Amino acid sequence: MTTRTVFGACPHDCPDTCALQVTVENERVIKVQGRAEHPNTHGALCTKVSRYPERTYHAERLLHPLKRVSSKTEAPRFVQVTWAEALADIAARLKAIAARDPQAIQPYSYAGTMGLVQGEAMAGRLWNALGAARLDRTICASAGGAGLAATYGHKLGMHTRHFAGAKLIIIWGSNSITSNLHFWTYANQARRDGAKLICIDPRRTETADKCHQHIALLPGTDGALALGLMHELIRNDWLDHDYIERHVDGWPELREKALAWPPERVAATCGISADEVRGLARDYATTTPAAIRMNYGLQRVRGGGNAVRLIALLPCLTGAWRHESGGALLSASGWNAPFKSANLERPDLLAGRQPRMVNMSTIGDALLQAQPPIEALVVYNSNPVAVAPESPKVVKGFQREDLFTVVLEHFMTDTADLADYVLPATTQLEHLDVHTSYGHTDVLMNQPAVQPLGEAKSNTQIFRELAAALGLTDPCFSETDEQLAAQAFTSDIDMALLREQGWQPLPIPEAPFANGGFRTPNGRAQAAGADFVPNYESAASAPELAARYPLAMISPPARNFLNSSFVNVKSLRDIEGEPIIEMHADDAASRQLADGTLVAAFNDRGRYVARLKVSKRARPGVVNGLGVWWRKLGVEGSNVNEVTHQRLTDMGNAPTFYDCLVQVEAA
Repeated sequence: MTTRTVFGACPHDCPDTCALQVTVENERVIKVQGRAEHPNTHGALCTKVSRYPERTYHAERLLHPLKRVSSKTEAPRFVQVTWAEALADIAARLKAIAARDPQAIQPYSYAGTMGLVQGEAMAGRLWNALGAARLDRTICASAGGAGLAATYGHKLGMHTRHFAGAKLIIIWGSNSITSNLHFWTYANQARRDGAKLICIDPRRTETADKCHQHIALLPGTDGALALGLMHELIRNDWLDHDYIERHVDGWPELREKALAWPPERVAATCGISADEVRGLARDYATTTPAAIRMNYGLQRVRGGGNAVRLIALLPCLTGAWRHESGGALLSASGWNAPFKSANLERPDLLAGRQPRMVNMSTIGDALLQAQPPIEALVVYNSNPVAVAPESPKVVKGFQREDLFTVVLEHFMTDTADLADYVLPATTQLEHLDVHTSYGHTDVLMNQPAVQPLGEAKSNTQIFRELAAALGLTDPCFSETDEQLAAQAFTSDIDMALLREQGWQPLPIPEAPFANGGFRTPNGRAQAAGADFVPNYESAASAPELAARYPLAMISPPARNFLNSSFVNVKSLRDIEGEPIIEMHADDAASRQLADGTLVAAFNDRGRYVARLKVSKRARPGVVNGLGVWWRKLGVEGSNVNEVTHQRLTDMGNAPTFYDCLVQVEAA
């Protein structure tokens, strides 16, 4: 028996980007653990990623190329083909389309892997060489990212580890125990040292259970609450006037807006009490150091970008940035920007062409309405039929018999079921990659632990071979994964150290904005223009719609899944149980709905059936449809995106998943 250890990195869409220790026995992975030596992982992994061997060796793992032999409106049937057959046919189809109009070829990808090599490196080169349509990758974080960039000049924030030294931590729009485990470790340390923890979230999450206070505001009202806090800061003169004068632009305009939001108005808008507004403002202003951990739940509404802007300005008004354990964090990915190379995707291969841009969050409308039509769709690192909003339109678009669809996947997902070709891709245990993080400031390397299973190929290898089949001869398509990894960073990264240790910290100031120095052109935080933007769908903004559909629905992630990944891992699905809709007891009683029965949440867009859970996790007037389950595992072959819509946020052109009105009845 031979046993060895390989160092890796978690590839999934999570701020923690953990360093992995993979144990291989007789050339089979038997265990995946967090590396104890890595400061941000400190030996701990979430339940999901600790089951990575189960996912890799899953009985339903795709190991051979498949070709569709059924229509797209009947039960999917596929036959196994060779790689040569698949690539020749795919290349012939794409070449014919490209000869007419390369913009009719649409790539679709996101964060199935966050790796710089297996993500968009070789794929981006192929699309640029062809002149294919571009994809606006907005589905997760672009509203919040745009809000941060408008305020700080980039996606920047405090170090996660410094939350351990805070005396007040506001966890805003984040179920950290589920989605940001290692931040929670630091928050818990602060709590043991006497810090107060406050959770702001429409849902009473597992994180809210562990905090000293939970403020259950209505979805999409976070910006109003932030303005109400500013009102109290002004009224009580809890302001750092020196910091504002030196480091904030647009304060007079913002001050005037905030003074229009007294606690009573905020309470009526947010569905909370005026005393909660006053108390939160007092705690925030009078506790030092105070830190805010935002997450992306709060920006998945119409006013999401502005909400992030307003919250990000709070530490500028109190001077909380003066302390290394004060400030705010939504994303730290901007700290990586100076160290990342722009050469991986080779935009020069476009040769001056400017292909059209399609927003991934409106792919349903694009597939049905775009002119000229999308003729070919290549999906990798994503499962749009499950995760994209307003899925009835997405499904209808994917079912077009004249749409040629290729999917790179590990499993037969909802999207793979509607493909013409399904190509087996490697998992993180089978390929090389390098990673940055949006929750900490280390770069990491992932070494392959085992050879690819079956006939699976890495994304890079699939796109290399497809480029060759298309007759693309630029030498860049022959570069190895090792060569791509070496090009991923500037010379400031020591690649030898990265290979040996598995990670390398970036040189980031401990208290980055203690003396201003934001990444804006003049180094000052920008407050002008920030304002509360109400939801598309709420009793206040759309009273006629709310009369028919009086319940706000949010769709936070189920604890044991990561977006639609891990849904088919049996041990995790057994823990999660089945798709549920959480509802407050008062709302259930008024509809004569009993706990444990099947109910339908519906609106003009669709109908979603799931098991009702009468629960204190739901506040009155709001139901929680936990996602993102695969549609095929749903009661009626659908998931919560059956009722979401494709309208976009105020900034960043992002989806508004949590801006959704429904009614609920017995199924």
